[in-house]
Amino acid sequence: MDIQKIEAGVKMILEGIGEDVSREGIFDTPKRVAKMYEEIFSGMTQNAEEHLTKTFTADNNEMIVEKDIILYSICEHHLMPFYGKAHIAYIPRGQVVGISKLARTVEVFAKRPQIQEKLTCQIADAVMDSLNPLGTIVAIEAEHMCMTMRGIKKPGTKTFTIVSRGEFEKNQSLKNTFLNIIK
Repeated sequence: MDIQKIEAGVKMILEGIGEDVSREGIFDTPKRVAKMYEEIFSGMTQNAEEHLTKTFTADNNEMIVEKDIILYSICEHHLMPFYGKAHIAYIPRGQVVGISKLARTVEVFAKRPQIQEKLTCQIADAVMDSLNPLGTIVAIEAEHMCMTMRGIKKPGTKTFTIVSRGEFEKNQSLKNTFLNIIK
């Protein structure tokens, strides 16, 4: 990450809106924003799938669900936050992953400039590719600040995306069970 470029860009934005960049409260803002960007875009330099490589043998081949995984991301269209919850289920094929690893995978993908639709697919594909389950399903419900603070200005509006792979694509009853669990 090019911290100096970020600082210069933030300084230009502040000047562009008519702010005095030498003012006490603003003077260190470019540095603070650059440091913040290192954190909120840390997924740019991480491999999300690496969290799914450590698996454990398990006889369970029924649905495993992890729900209410809090996520924060930045919309690539307006560079404004969106936040909400991800819900993931998969049907193992004799191998399960540690439960924190699903949340870590969500976090890595979320910490990139992103759209929710793509984020949902990336998580589902990573689970399928890494765990080789019989199927997976991912649902994300999020509020987008680009709809809350600007544009249409509709606070509280949630966007719900869902992606299913394998058995969850074929079996509506299975999909319905998942949807009932995450209600």
